[in-house]
Amino acid sequence: MKNILFTLFAAIAFLFCSCEDALDTKSYTQANTSNYPQKLSDAQQLIAGVYNNLNVVNSNPGGSWYMYAALASDDVLGGGGDTDYLFQSEDLLCNYSSNMTNQFWKDRWAGINRANNAIATIGNCIGFKDDDQKNQMIGEAYFLRAYYYYELASMYGKIPLILNTVTGASDVPQASADSIWGSIMQDCVTAIKMMPSQKASAQGLQDGHVDKYGAEALLGRAYLFYTGFYKDANPINEKKTDVKLLDGTALTYAEVCTYIDDCVTNSGYSLTPQFQDTWGYSNRLSKNDNANYYMKNLMANVPSASFAYCEDDGGVNPEAMFKIKFNSMFTWSTETIIGYSNEYCLFFGMRDSGGQTWSNLFPFGQGWGAGPVAKNLWSDWKSYEANYLGGVADPRREASICDVTKEISRVKEKDFIQETDYFNKKNAPYACNVNGKRYNTFESYMYGGTDGTTWVGAGWNDTQLGNLHDLILIRYAEVLLMQSELEGTVDGINKVRARASQSSPTPLPQLATYSFDALQQERRFELAFEGIRFNDIRRWGIAATALDKQLDTDVYIDGAPNTNKAQNGGYSARYNATKGFAKIPESQISLSKLLKQNDGYSSGSDYNGWTK
Repeated sequence: MKNILFTLFAAIAFLFCSCEDALDTKSYTQANTSNYPQKLSDAQQLIAGVYNNLNVVNSNPGGSWYMYAALASDDVLGGGGDTDYLFQSEDLLCNYSSNMTNQFWKDRWAGINRANNAIATIGNCIGFKDDDQKNQMIGEAYFLRAYYYYELASMYGKIPLILNTVTGASDVPQASADSIWGSIMQDCVTAIKMMPSQKASAQGLQDGHVDKYGAEALLGRAYLFYTGFYKDANPINEKKTDVKLLDGTALTYAEVCTYIDDCVTNSGYSLTPQFQDTWGYSNRLSKNDNANYYMKNLMANVPSASFAYCEDDGGVNPEAMFKIKFNSMFTWSTETIIGYSNEYCLFFGMRDSGGQTWSNLFPFGQGWGAGPVAKNLWSDWKSYEANYLGGVADPRREASICDVTKEISRVKEKDFIQETDYFNKKNAPYACNVNGKRYNTFESYMYGGTDGTTWVGAGWNDTQLGNLHDLILIRYAEVLLMQSELEGTVDGINKVRARASQSSPTPLPQLATYSFDALQQERRFELAFEGIRFNDIRRWGIAATALDKQLDTDVYIDGAPNTNKAQNGGYSARYNATKGFAKIPESQISLSKLLKQNDGYSSGSDYNGWTK
C-alpha cells in the first residue's frame, strides 16, 4: 500500500485562553501555547501539519497556483465543458466570480500560519536525538513557508507578509515585491544553513520530506523569477544581479551559483535512466499491454532501454526533490481528506460526456478535460527539432503529449470547449488491465490488492479518488537547467539532453556553446506541463507574445471544428492589463481595510462563457 507521507496524529488546536484564576493558569485538558509543543512527538505533529497543507490545497485544485500556472501558460488551453468557467477563465487571465480562487487563498495562508507556529516553537521541544534532527525539522518549516509564499506571490503579486503568529491575527497591508521575495529567499537560505548536508532519505526521513538540496533548488527558482520579472535581469549570467534579503543583507549572484552547484554536485539526486520513467504510463501493469500504443512502439524502437516507472510498487523517483505524496485514506465525507488522492489527475484527465469507449483510450483514465494541449506547442516543438536538434525527433515530445489521432481512438465531445487533438500525458490518470479485468487506475491493483478489501477509504477502482502517484513539484532536471542559465554553461543542458537520448534511436546533439535562446527552448520542452512555464515566460518578458500564439489555432468547440478565438480582448491584452496576476478574492478585500485589488480586474475582466 502506498503510504501518505505525513499522518496527523491529532488535530492540534492552538487555543489562546484566559483564566479567571490567576493562581493556576495551566491547562490540564487542552493543548495550548503554555503546554504544547514540549517533546519530539509534538514537534513531529507540528511539521506534519505544515506538510498537510499540500494535500489540503489538493482537495480543491481548480483554483490552486499549480492549476493556474498550467492553464495560464502558452502550452495548454482552458478546456472543460461549456460551464467550466474556472478552467477557461484561468487560460484567458480573466475572472468569472467574485471569489474564484478564495479557497486557495485561505488554504495557503493557513499553511503559512502553521509554518510560523512550527518555526516559533519547535526549538523549545526536548527529546531530539541531536541538533541535526531538530535543525532539519525547523529547516523544513522554513522551506515550506518559502514555498507557500512563492505560490501566493506568483499568483497575486503584492500580498501581506506575515512571519510570526502574532501578526497573523491582524489586518496587515500588502508588502512590496522586494520584501516578499527577499523573505522567500531569506527563508530558503535559512533552511539551507540549518538542514544537514544529507538527503532526507539518508537521514531516515519518510519519502517526501524536503532537505537542504530542495531548499537550494527553490532558492534558484525564486531568484530567477524575481530578478527576471522585477529586475529585468535576462540573461542573468550577464548581469549578475544581487538581491537584498529581508534582514538587509545581500544574496549575491555568486552565492546563488554556489548553492546550485552544491545541489548538482553533492545532493545525490540524479536523472532517471529514461525520461519516460517519471510518468505513470510506463508502470509495470500498463506498459506491456498491447493497447498501450506509445509504450509498445517505444520499447520496440529502443530495445536497449529498460523502461520502468520509478514508483512501481512504492518505488522512489531519484530526481524528485519535492513532491506531494498520496494514499488511499481519502473520503468524500471530509473535504480536506479528498486531497490524499491526486485530484490533479481527475481535473486533467480525458473528458467524457458519455460518448467514449474507454478501452479505446488505454492507458489513459477518465477526467474533466482541463488543459487540452495547445496546437502551437506541438508545432513549436517540431520547429525546435528542426532548428535546434538538426532534425532529430525529440523523444520527450511524444513522451509528454498524446497525439490523439495516432495513439488512441476518441470521438469528439459535444460538451468540451477548446478540445484539441493533443493530450497532456504527464498529469494524466492511468488505467491498467490485469487478467482480463480493467482497473480505472493502475494504483487500484498495484497498491490496493485484487479484491478491494485493502483500501482504507472509498476509492477502490474509482476514477475520481483512485489516483495515488506523486505530484512532483521540483525535480533535478530543473536544477541542471538552472545551473546552465545562471552560469551560462552547456553542462546542465547537455546532461538533460543526454538523458532524453536514452529513449531515442538517434541521440540528441550536444551543445558546444551556450546560448540563452537554446536554454529557453530546453526548459520549455523538458519541463512542459509541470507548472513552470508560465513564470518562465513572465520573467523572460515574452509572455504577451507567447500567449498570442495560441490564437487562431485549430480547436473543437462542442465537437465541431473551430479556431481558438480571442475572448475578453485576447491573451496579450489581458496579460498586459494584469501582468499575469490573478484577482484577489473580493471577500478578502472586503474583510480587510488595507488590501487593494490587482490591476486589470475592472471592466472586461469577467468571463461569461465562450463566444462561439
